[in-house]
Amino acid sequence: MRTALFSKAKFSEPVSLPMAKPQAIIAAFFLLIAAGLSCRAQQDSQPHNDSQASGTSNAEFLQAADQVLADMSKILSLPIKEPLKKTVRSREEIRQYLIRQMREDKDDTKRYADQKALEAMGLIPKGYPLDQKMLALLTEQIAGLYDPKEREFFIADWTEPAEQRMIMAHELTHALQDQYFHVEKWEDEVKSNDDAQLARESVLEGSATVAMIDYLLRNTGKSSRDIADFDPSLLLGDANDSPELSEAPLVIQDEITFPYLPGATFMQHVLKTWNGWPDMHRLFENPPASTQQILHPDLYLRGVVPAQVDFMPVTKVVPRAWKKLDENVLGEFGFNELLKQFLGKDRADEVSPSWSGDRYAIYQRESGAQTLLLMRLKLSDEPAATRFFGAYRQLLEQKYEKRTAISRRQNLFSFNTPDGGVFLRCYGGECLIAEGTTADVFEAMTQSIHWPEAAPATPESDKPGITVMRRVVVPASAAAYRNGPLPGTPPKSIAAQSP
Repeated sequence: MRTALFSKAKFSEPVSLPMAKPQAIIAAFFLLIAAGLSCRAQQDSQPHNDSQASGTSNAEFLQAADQVLADMSKILSLPIKEPLKKTVRSREEIRQYLIRQMREDKDDTKRYADQKALEAMGLIPKGYPLDQKMLALLTEQIAGLYDPKEREFFIADWTEPAEQRMIMAHELTHALQDQYFHVEKWEDEVKSNDDAQLARESVLEGSATVAMIDYLLRNTGKSSRDIADFDPSLLLGDANDSPELSEAPLVIQDEITFPYLPGATFMQHVLKTWNGWPDMHRLFENPPASTQQILHPDLYLRGVVPAQVDFMPVTKVVPRAWKKLDENVLGEFGFNELLKQFLGKDRADEVSPSWSGDRYAIYQRESGAQTLLLMRLKLSDEPAATRFFGAYRQLLEQKYEKRTAISRRQNLFSFNTPDGGVFLRCYGGECLIAEGTTADVFEAMTQSIHWPEAAPATPESDKPGITVMRRVVVPASAAAYRNGPLPGTPPKSIAAQSP
């Protein structure tokens, strides 16, 4: 889910959503942070002349950039290896840069797949102009960036001098990291795994955010590691001062801010546990493998990595009439976004930490626009799978208003929609979800991963006024139901309800 599926435009840092391939490098999110630090909004309130492209550096900017680069080199314990190209650019120059990067970094096929995946998950409206909105958002937000391809740092010509040094501290952290760790190549090592790439983006953005704070504190004798209850979100200005950001779908807002906020919290925790900035190289040598490790730094420090999910048996069952558009990983961040979209933040935060691993795939019929969404998910244990089943069943009920042939049982929920059948089944510590297929195909999928046959269904009546449901008393340990009820065992209770 990355913005463009979380957007693949390289601005200053990569941006992403659990579906879209990493890649939007946003260097201007810090207009909001700068606004928070200076206690005033610094968005589009100041006049500027876009028709007068700067394109060249001025002496004041060059001097300030050199000073900040020297300061960051000392803070990060990374001696400067080579000179850095530095320029000032107009808003229109930055917009044209973003357009070029979007064209170079993601082809039309991938952009289309990202769009369909976000739509199928219900995270953006169908037909939402994702590319155009992301371009407008990033053009609005960009304040400065470091381009690893050209090894160049540039800053927007409308930023105030007081804010330029904070932006420099952030972006020049990336420049120094690139000299030592070759950040673009480092990110591309996991380019087939959106969740892992978002985790690496969080190392880059989180470290640059913490480094910026250390720059601000450099003359106080303190550092970010001395802050007991570190909360980087307190640095943010009011997002409502950014029209494009405030109007974007929730998943895009969260995807853009994730590398900076949870990423900064992760970095502060790790740096406090280790020996500060001199140990930063350890993150590039052994990077976090998932957004779960970013959200829960202790898992990273303990070496807890995501479980491997074998998705091939499931995808082999998909009929030939379907064309696969993309296959990837959502991660804890992605599943949290799905649950939050339909059930709210509290429920999402309660359920999503039990994520252990996943794979998802998005398909489209070759003859039309109908899509098929498949997800196989591993949870931490059977009780966690039971809790996830209950939450995701509610999500599906919220997502699909038109439902017929509804069938509910302890570990299997299904119904029909105008766009195909929807199925959710959990067994042991795993769950399988299919949206847009048939009962026969879904049964073949469960057989392909050697799940036992599901217990007989007790369908709800389609007639209004009378609903027949199975009410199951769940035991303290869900393990008793791992293989379903024993043959011949009656249900715990069956209730007929009528108005």
